[in-house]
This record gives sequence, C-alpha cells and structure tokens, in this order.
Amino acid sequence: MRMRYIEISVGAFMVMGMVAIVLMAFRVSGLTMAGSGDTYTIKARFENLGGLTDKAKVSMSGVTIGRVTKVYLDPEWYSAVVEMEIDRSMSTLTADTSAAILTAGLLGEKYIGLTVGAEEDYLKEGDWIEDTQSALVLEELIGRFLFNKAEG
Repeated sequence: MRMRYIEISVGAFMVMGMVAIVLMAFRVSGLTMAGSGDTYTIKARFENLGGLTDKAKVSMSGVTIGRVTKVYLDPEWYSAVVEMEIDRSMSTLTADTSAAILTAGLLGEKYIGLTVGAEEDYLKEGDWIEDTQSALVLEELIGRFLFNKAEG
C-alpha cells in the first residue's frame, strides 16, 4: 500500500512538471491560449525590418499594447509592410503617431515602439502610420565603421 502511494505521488509530480513546461513554453513564445480580444489593425511601411517577425511585440513606454500580425513586401513600393493588432483600450493613438523598430538589449528580439504625437485625430481600423524609423542593423554599422577606417 505504501509503495502504491509513492508511485501515485511521483506520477502526479511528473504530470504537474510537464504542464508547467508547456505553460512556460507558451509564455516564452508569446503564444496565448486565449483569443486576441478586442483589437484594431493599423499598418506601417518600413525600409528595413532588421529581423522583425510575426508575433513581435508592439509597445509604448515599455508596455505591450499589441502584436505584429503580418509582415510582407509591398510589390508597388518595394518596402516592407507591417500589420499590427492594437488593443482597443489604446484607441487614442493620434494620427501623427510614429513607429520605430527597436531591439531589446544588444542582440535581443526586435519589437515596434510607438510614440504618440500631438494631433487631435485618432488612428482607426486600417489606417497607416506615416512616420516610421527602420531597424538599426548591426552588420551595416560595422561595415560603415570598417569602410571609414580604411579610407582615413
């Protein structure tokens, strides 16, 4: 009887450990088991994404307010288009909001940082953010530095 109790306890501990690992994987990957909730979609055009991918964070002042839902190349402008789902609670983003692709840490993940402007009109479903700043690509900076060193 005592041996059976130990086997059941060890089995329950193993099941709880596996559930914890699955939940941690969802948390780290940014996936959620719940729906996206009440959101609206806005778009922005960038010259260089620098590794930005789907499901990247969209944040303002360090607080996550949305996610990147789609990244594609615009065949007419030959630039990258990023579609973002923003929480409906942030429906007061002004029409002159600016977007920049930022990096968390020196070589961390890419995300979009939004900065609100001063206009009185607000962004609505399907609107475009006009003021964008592309990603700072470390390889390009190193290349420029080495090229300038070789010249001078």
